[in-house]
Amino acid sequence: MFGFIPYTPLFNVTGQPAMSMPLYWNADGLPIGTQFVGRFGDEATLFRIAGQVERARPWAHRIPPGQAM
Repeated sequence: MFGFIPYTPLFNVTGQPAMSMPLYWNADGLPIGTQFVGRFGDEATLFRIAGQVERARPWAHRIPPGQAM
């Protein structure tokens, strides 16, 4: 599993808030996540960043290839 998720366990263990947002897509139309990490106990900053980025680059309408809506 660490080959696929090498960075997230570190934040799980330390209790730092983290999120991944689909900001890019590859040539096949699959999402590529970008990870953001906040200071310990500062989830609010991540929520603000998520809202601002989603307004600037909305992705809710995007559906991976082969997925029915």
